[in-house]
Amino acid sequence: QIQLVESGGGLVQAGGYLRLSCAASRGTFSTYTADWFRQAPGKEREFVAAISRSGTVTYYADSVKGRFTISRDNAKNTVYLQLNSLKPEDTAVYYCAADPRLWSDVVRGVRTTYNAWGQGTQVTVSS
Repeated sequence: QIQLVESGGGLVQAGGYLRLSCAASRGTFSTYTADWFRQAPGKEREFVAAISRSGTVTYYADSVKGRFTISRDNAKNTVYLQLNSLKPEDTAVYYCAADPRLWSDVVRGVRTTYNAWGQGTQVTVSS
């Protein structure tokens, strides 16, 4: 069973940036689409971004489009999320997930059960 560990969260001022990492072990991350989600206090977990197995195609929630960038290094078994122009409303725990869906299903929003989740990393943006 693949295991995921996020890192890179922290406290940053509005307008600042962070780079989150999601490192996989006990499995090959490139056999999965990779997703990032976030959950703010009192809110449901929401989708942030996804990247295809090859890393050539990406998909973003409208709320982060143009500010966040998802990428992956399959040689390092790691997926990244670059967070730029951060806003206080980006404050949340960020999670990565191993997504078994084909890319076409990701774009169509087909529901799935994720193969693995990380433990999350806290991002706090001060105003």
